[in-house]
Amino acid sequence: MANQLDLQEQEQLDEFKAFWKQYGNAITWVVTIALLAFAGWNGWNWWQREQAAKAGALFEVLDTAAQAGDAAKTSQVFDDLKERHPRTVFAQQAGLLAAKVQYQAGAVDRAQAILGWVADKGSEDEYRTLARLRLAGVLMDAKKYDEALKQLDAATSPSFAALVADRRGDVLLAQGKREEAKAAFAASYKGLDERLEFRKIVEAKLTALGVAPAASGAAP
Repeated sequence: MANQLDLQEQEQLDEFKAFWKQYGNAITWVVTIALLAFAGWNGWNWWQREQAAKAGALFEVLDTAAQAGDAAKTSQVFDDLKERHPRTVFAQQAGLLAAKVQYQAGAVDRAQAILGWVADKGSEDEYRTLARLRLAGVLMDAKKYDEALKQLDAATSPSFAALVADRRGDVLLAQGKREEAKAAFAASYKGLDERLEFRKIVEAKLTALGVAPAASGAAP
């Protein structure tokens, strides 16, 4: 009985050796690649967390400077964030805040440049759209209406569609295009939740243009 077991074990061992000789290298490579991928995934997650933590610390510095109205420091910290952690959410948020501080300080060109960076380089569509909305407002104030409309054309986040339409109406009205402005305001009014206070502002714009939203079919 023992000899029979020994023979069976020897046969199994021989079969395993033959199998490993044929497929061993392939199996080793697959396992190695899987381990490397797992290690890389863990390493990437660690790097992402590390970048987010550093970016968050810089954003806190920028936020403090913004609250103090320190335009120079706000601009400097944003540049640091942009260079070191450009793909983080903090960089996009910092850009919007820094641009606001620069605009309030009278540094319009700097505000425009920062908003342009967020609009072009932001990693999330919502932030890019919000930057384009604000940039369109800055350009409209500078009477650069065609450039403002180009920014609104590129503002594609569905979440801000109604606000984009409202800003488009403002630009068109500033150009003297009343009928096109009416259509834009009507689209904005229709897209806004009736519970929002901002909807009343859009309604007032339509009324000022001689359009009653409910009567025109703009209301839901």
